[in-house]
Amino acid sequence: MNAARLDWYFDFISPFAYLQWRRLRRDHPEVALNPKPLLFAAILNHVGQLGPAEIPQKRRHTYRIVLWQARAAGIPLHFPPAHPFNPLPALRLCLAAPDRMQAIDAIFAHIWEHGRLADSVEALADVAASLGIDDPAAIARDEVKRELLANGEEAMALGVFGVPTLRVRDELFWGNDAPELALAFARDPGTLDAEMRRVDAIPEAVQRRRPA
Repeated sequence: MNAARLDWYFDFISPFAYLQWRRLRRDHPEVALNPKPLLFAAILNHVGQLGPAEIPQKRRHTYRIVLWQARAAGIPLHFPPAHPFNPLPALRLCLAAPDRMQAIDAIFAHIWEHGRLADSVEALADVAASLGIDDPAAIARDEVKRELLANGEEAMALGVFGVPTLRVRDELFWGNDAPELALAFARDPGTLDAEMRRVDAIPEAVQRRRPA
């Protein structure tokens, strides 16, 4: 696994992505991540789903669970003043920064450790300056927008349906509870054994009628 480079699809809007980032960096420094920032909303539109924060009862549960997980893992987490928020400025800042790993650390800390706004260039001005970006126009460059769009298109083509998602070889592992399985598979492809492969093809016995 030391030579493995794992693609990591994420959006700063996700507190679970923040937790996974912090856990992987702290507990698995040997893992080489290839971060792929993308717009989670585009993924949701592609698969025809609402986000967890768009369903009132699920929103309440999700926020409680992520706070509990953060405390259990010893990771500081403070929600920003409003959520969901527009993550585009943060995503573009990440892609425009000269050091992407440093940018991810700084942006996640700004939003989820310190609980600050990140929905505008102005809200992220201090973070941008710390990353060596003094010109707000830098995050709106065409190449930044193209890379963000390309990351989303790549994720959709692969079948990514949520964030965070790790890609190991040709397998996808979604959610904050997935790293252990993903890393086990990276070490030994046989981790996805015959029974795991069999359930991939189990037929549906009934289908719920979907709203038109």
